[in-house]
Amino acid sequence: MNNHKPNAELVWKQLEDFLVPHLKLSVTDRAVYSYLLRHSRLEGKARLHFSISWLSRGACLSGGPVREAVRRLATNGALRLLERSRKGHLIEVRLPEEIRAAVPHRVGSRHASRSALPASFVDSLEETDFLQNRSLRQYIHARERGYCFYCLSRLNQRIQCLDHVVPRAQRGRNSYRNLVSACVECNSRKSETPAPNFLRWLYRERRLTATELTARLRALDALAAGKFRPVLPASGNPPPRRGRPPQASWRSSAGRHF
Repeated sequence: MNNHKPNAELVWKQLEDFLVPHLKLSVTDRAVYSYLLRHSRLEGKARLHFSISWLSRGACLSGGPVREAVRRLATNGALRLLERSRKGHLIEVRLPEEIRAAVPHRVGSRHASRSALPASFVDSLEETDFLQNRSLRQYIHARERGYCFYCLSRLNQRIQCLDHVVPRAQRGRNSYRNLVSACVECNSRKSETPAPNFLRWLYRERRLTATELTARLRALDALAAGKFRPVLPASGNPPPRRGRPPQASWRSSAGRHF
């Protein structure tokens, strides 16, 4: 991520013309993103360390809505959460042009009609950008059936986000083979660490058992091989059954409480 100051006028136009309508940002989301952008990228800073209380005062909003807005922006790819602790959050704020879900496609391009899911969507599954909009992102979350792909903890909409198994900095794609549903903590701690190494770290921290670690490593291989396809319309696959993650990725519940 570059540290130079971007063209503020251009950034503002991209925010108004593309980011807000494409991500359907609320007034709170917009205020929070604008304030963070103002104090990071527009000042030539690649990263920003802040507290929710500082952000709330600056944006003139209460803490609860601000915290939720930060989570939504991170899920949508507008923010990258690098670290979270009692002292605050360390993030990278992405410019509108760096957020794949907000970048408008050229008229007539092969991706121009992908804002919705046509019946023939499965035929182009391998080329689909699953960060492009909320509907596509939800198919990845649904595939994991409410569990974090890494630590296997239960998820809800407040703590779930999408993680790139191979980081985008290492040319990781927004493919279903490279995106997984994860908790905010795993997303932050993993960062650009190779996924197998991160899973072994979870095992050393006793967040995974030996059996679960083996299953997770196998799940990584299966994911890369395209064996964990999201269930899409007209795919001919039955919808996921609630309460059980995909084969080779669901955890043994013996001795565990969620």
